[in-house]
Amino acid sequence: MQISSGNYYLDTAGAVPGLPQLQSRVEAQVCIVGGGFAGLNTALGLAERGVRDVVLLEAGTPAFGASGRNGGFVFGGFSRGEASLLRDLGPSHAKALYAGTIDAVELIRRRIVRHGIDCDDTQAGIIWANWFRDQEVLRQRKALLADAFGQDWRWMDRDDVRHQLRTARYHDALYEPQAFHFHPLKYANGLARVAAEQGVSLFAHSPAVSLDRAGNGWRVTTLAGSVEARQVVLACGGYLAGLHRRVDAGVLPIATYVLVTAPLGARLDEAMRTRAAVYDTRFAFDYYRPLPDSRLLWGGRISILDRSPQAVRRLLYRDMLKVFPQLEGVDIDYAWSGLMSYARHEMPQIGQVEPGLWVAQAFGGHGVAPTTLAGEVIASAIAEGDERWREFAPYGLVSAIKPAGFLGAQLSYWWAEAKDAWKARMEKA
Repeated sequence: MQISSGNYYLDTAGAVPGLPQLQSRVEAQVCIVGGGFAGLNTALGLAERGVRDVVLLEAGTPAFGASGRNGGFVFGGFSRGEASLLRDLGPSHAKALYAGTIDAVELIRRRIVRHGIDCDDTQAGIIWANWFRDQEVLRQRKALLADAFGQDWRWMDRDDVRHQLRTARYHDALYEPQAFHFHPLKYANGLARVAAEQGVSLFAHSPAVSLDRAGNGWRVTTLAGSVEARQVVLACGGYLAGLHRRVDAGVLPIATYVLVTAPLGARLDEAMRTRAAVYDTRFAFDYYRPLPDSRLLWGGRISILDRSPQAVRRLLYRDMLKVFPQLEGVDIDYAWSGLMSYARHEMPQIGQVEPGLWVAQAFGGHGVAPTTLAGEVIASAIAEGDERWREFAPYGLVSAIKPAGFLGAQLSYWWAEAKDAWKARMEKA
């Protein structure tokens, strides 16, 4: 069967905002480069705070990159684990950063309702399923989240897990009840619509090609126009624009993969009785969720290679059957890859690089809530002088040591994958 080279989200997003290309010289108070979640949330955050003189430039269309290709999980936290945050920052600082992502989840939920954004939001929580029999990793995380971060993830015993997920692959699990999942491209298009309604000027197919000082501000030049602004926000993620050497040097663009089955009808219930999204306890974990049209979206793996749809299909189809062998033979309608931006410290890089130049990047595959937090932090800094962005100072623009960093990232993933496999083998033995 021919696999679509596009992605499911593109084919099901419906009408998208018709945005012009920038073809002239314009002035603005703020220019945002990048129309993914980080850029759109910053633009909307500024408009909500009364800053309407905002221009957003997107090289393709809104959410063209990771924002419109991801798994659609909406939950708290960062790529860097909670225990690492505590070691890095101490209890008070770590809890404050983590709380920002929990607040962001609720902000997303409020925006969906307030602005009538139809994005297939499924308020069914998220399950963290244990790939291993050893329960200690669940017990430790549950206790840590409760004691240090005030979060109550519910325990699911093995019988409950296997009732909800029709597989013998998992054992116990934790359930995050306040989390949900959604259609990320529909949500991004909704943010773009709302931002435009509130006065933000959005331009598509307008890649920024240079960034220069211009008096007390900056000049961003595109292929056919330019923007002169007092403040600039670089929110390009893994699709680097080549505008600022130190900003680009701080991240590695890393690929991850997603497939979507054909509609399964009743066969979906043969695999999943829950409508929660799921990921597992391995470092090299699978993540998946049921879609409203009875398809199954399946994602996983991290690689420096941006593989073809056919290669993605082969890899992920095999992974899916390890969990749900009863789905053997189902058709796969879509398979794609996308580039995420990773920093060496596994945390977002949010803050001011130079006077009037801001950055929001390195969300590392855990970006829906943290990009929303980044937009709020930068918008409040620009509009209100809020210095909350300094809380992210411990996680700055450290070099990703390219090109050696790519090899290091791949080797680290393979090593973690090997450790997962060894633990599983020892449990069987």
